[in-house]
This record gives sequence, C-alpha cells and structure tokens, in this order.
Amino acid sequence: MTAVIAPATATGDQTAALPVSPWREFWHGFSSNKGAVGGLAFLIVVLLCAVLADVLAPYNPIEQYRDALLVPPAWNAAGSTRFLLGTDDIGRDMLSRLLHGARLSLTIGLVAVLLSMIPGIALGLLAAFFPRGLGTAILRLMDVMLALPSLLLAIAVVAVLGPGLLNTMFAIALVSIPGYVRLVRASAMSELAKDYVIASRLAGAGTTRLMFNTVLPNCMAPVIVTATMGFSDAILTAAALGFLGLGAQPPTPEWGTMLASARDYIERANWVVTLPGLAILSTVLAINLMGDGLRDALDPRLKKLG
Repeated sequence: MTAVIAPATATGDQTAALPVSPWREFWHGFSSNKGAVGGLAFLIVVLLCAVLADVLAPYNPIEQYRDALLVPPAWNAAGSTRFLLGTDDIGRDMLSRLLHGARLSLTIGLVAVLLSMIPGIALGLLAAFFPRGLGTAILRLMDVMLALPSLLLAIAVVAVLGPGLLNTMFAIALVSIPGYVRLVRASAMSELAKDYVIASRLAGAGTTRLMFNTVLPNCMAPVIVTATMGFSDAILTAAALGFLGLGAQPPTPEWGTMLASARDYIERANWVVTLPGLAILSTVLAINLMGDGLRDALDPRLKKLG
C-alpha cells in the first residue's frame, strides 16, 4: 500500500514559514509585560515634558513672586489657579520647577549612563581578551571600587571635586563602571569559546575587530538592560546628592535639590516636599518597569512567543 502525501496548502504553510522580524519579535516580548508598556508610556510623557519645558512651564523656574509665598496647589481651598501646583518658600512656581527638573534629572541619568557604559564596555572587553596581567589588574581595581558603597564613593568623589552638576554626573558615572566591566567581561568570556569567534580568529580577524565587530554585538542585550536600570539608579543618586547639598546647587531646579530646600516645610506646606518626591518615585518606577520589559524581550530564555 503506497502512502499518498497531500501537498501543503499554498497559504497556510507559507504564512507559517515566514520569518518573524527582529523588531516584531522584540515588541512581542516587550508588550507582553503590561507594566513595561505602562512604564514606557509614562516615561515618554516625562520626556516630552522635559523637552518642552520652556513651552509648557507657565513661569521662569527661578523667578520669585514675593506676594505668593507657599501658596497651596489649585485643588486646595486656599489655592489659586495662578499657580496650579502651588509655590515654594520663596515664591517660585512648583509646576515650572518640576518641568525643568525633569529635564535636568533625565540629562543627569543619560550622561551618567553613557560616561559609565562606554569605558565599562572597553575595560570589560580588555579584561576578557587579556585575562592574564591586564585583565587581573582591571578586576582588582573594580573589586576595590565595589568594596565601597556606591553612594559613599559618590559623596567622596564630589567632596574632592566640589559640588556641582557636572561633578555629580562624573561621580555617578565613576561608581557605575564596575558593574558594566564585570557584566561585559562575563558575557565576552562566554562568547570567546563559541565557534563563530574561533572561525573569525582563524580567518585572520584582528583583536580589535574581534572585540567590537564580532563579540560586542552579542553581549549588548544584558548591557542594554543594565543601562536602563542604571538610568534610574543615576536619577536616585543625583537626587540623594542634591538632597545632601553636594549635587546641583540652588537655584537650579533639580528634584533632589528641591527636596533639600523644602524639608523644613514638610508639616505646614507638604506639597513642597511631596511633589518632587512623587516625581522621583514615579520616574524611577517607570524606568524600572521598562527595564523588566527589556529583560523579558532581550533574554532568549525569557522570550514567550506563544
């Protein structure tokens, strides 16, 4: 008895055989995490507020209105629609300061991540490709840095360099480098034993080409997730330094500095403290939720293509 194999239908099997684009695969993994989508939406709103702060802010963030000291928000019985979120102790509009503070906080986070990620990747690759000598020296230096609490080390760096916005970003970047070095080194070491790297080496590829063209692209998924989490850590650390008086200096509208200048009014004018605190909490939470979604989408072990 001869078996008869029915030809495959032209539509169903061909459609099933179509490859899924990397972007579509990534978005499927990311959007399956509803918290990540919500975090991304909120972060886009914060980013738009930061970019359009000059347009959206009703007043200059450092302009003082002496006739409107500690005016409550508009929803309060004693509030005024002139200042929707109220004013601080010297009559500056809270809404304008929060909008411009979003620009500063996001800038600090982005610059700090870039300043830590770029040298961290370079040092991690060097430690992986030259494990003896140079790699050992790099790892021992990272161990020394990791032995100190990150905030304490950042405070020490700012204390040496002096308070200020640029020094704050440099200090935050410096304490974040060890995490990238160890992550990239571990990822690169696992890639070096794979066949495609050995084939590239046998084909005559130089060390620099192997580092940046062959190995690095396959190590970027965990680095992107770590950078996202580092973004929120940088905002928190900048706020902590600002609260201690070591970050951005008054009258700069930075969220941590706003908290520091308002701590004496927490009982009789709680909005002056609550609003910057909520801005920090919401932004950091949104970034962390987005980082979870990136991890789900970029980690092959966690992808659910259902």
